[in-house]
Amino acid sequence: MAAVNNVTLPKLQSLNGIFAIFKKQGPTSADVLNTLKHKLLKEAGAVNQNPRKRKKQALKLGHGGTLDSNASGVLVVGIGEGTKMLTTMLAGSKKYTAVGELGKATDTLDSTGSVVQEMSYDHITREAFEEKLKEFIGEIMQVPPLYSALKKDGKRLSVLLKQGHKVEAKPARPVTVYNLSLQDFNPPLFTLDIECGGGFYVRSLVDDLGKALSSCAHVRELTRTKQGQFTLEEHVLREERWTFQDISQSLHPCPEPTSQQNNSKKGKPQGKPAQPSSGSASGDHNCNSTEGTSGDHND
Repeated sequence: MAAVNNVTLPKLQSLNGIFAIFKKQGPTSADVLNTLKHKLLKEAGAVNQNPRKRKKQALKLGHGGTLDSNASGVLVVGIGEGTKMLTTMLAGSKKYTAVGELGKATDTLDSTGSVVQEMSYDHITREAFEEKLKEFIGEIMQVPPLYSALKKDGKRLSVLLKQGHKVEAKPARPVTVYNLSLQDFNPPLFTLDIECGGGFYVRSLVDDLGKALSSCAHVRELTRTKQGQFTLEEHVLREERWTFQDISQSLHPCPEPTSQQNNSKKGKPQGKPAQPSSGSASGDHNCNSTEGTSGDHND
C-alpha cells in the first residue's frame, strides 16, 4: 500500500532554519535553488499550474553564497526565517579543494572560458610552488574576476560581459586565507586545499599563483567542502533527499529571540560571524540578524 503524503503547504511554510545541499557541477546556484523549491512545493501539492498568474511567494528560500556553475559541493540554504541567517554564512569561513592547470589562462579564469594565454611551466618545481603559496596566506589583496556575481548598476558583471558590454575590473580588496596547502603536484595539474573568509575567489587565487610563478594558470575543478559548520561528508543532502522529512531532520533551527533581541531596533544585526576552522554552532546564527540574500560572493 502506497504511503500517504501528509505534507501540506502550511506545514512546509512552518520550516525555519538553515541546512546544506549538494550542488552538482553544471547548473547555477539559482537554478539549484529553483529546483529545490519546485520539489518541495510539488511534494506539498502547491505547484503553481498557471505561471502567468504570480502568486504571493509560497516558500521563502535563499542560499548563503554563490557557487560557480562549474563548481560543486556545499550550498547552504535558508528556509523561512532562516534566510535571515545567511548574512553570517556569507561572511563566514569556507573550505575548498581546487584542481588547477598551469600553462593556460582563460578569460573566465576557469575551464569554461576561452584560452587567452599559454606559457611554459617546465621551470616550476613542487618546492617552488609550495614556497610561493606562503605569500598567499593571511590577509591579502585580491582583484575579483570580471566573470563574477558582483554587480554594476544592479546587473551581474558576468551578464554584462555576455551581453557585449565593456566591464572594468573591480579594485583589489582585502580577503583572508586561513590555510593553503598543495595536496598534489603533477604538472600541468595541481590540487590545492583552501580555507578562506568571505568574498574570496578561488579563481583569482589560481590566476595570481600562475603569474607569481612566472607562468599562468586557471581552475579546472572546484569543490566547496565546508561552509560554516556544514561539511560535504556529514551534512549535505543529495538531490534524492530534497524532501520535507529529510530537510526537517537536518534543519538547524532559528534560536528563539530573547527579550533583549525583541526590544532591539529593527534592522540592527544580531548575528555573529563564523570563525575559521572550528565552524559555527547553530546557536551562533541568529534569525534576527540582517536579512540575507543569495549573495554576491562567487567562489
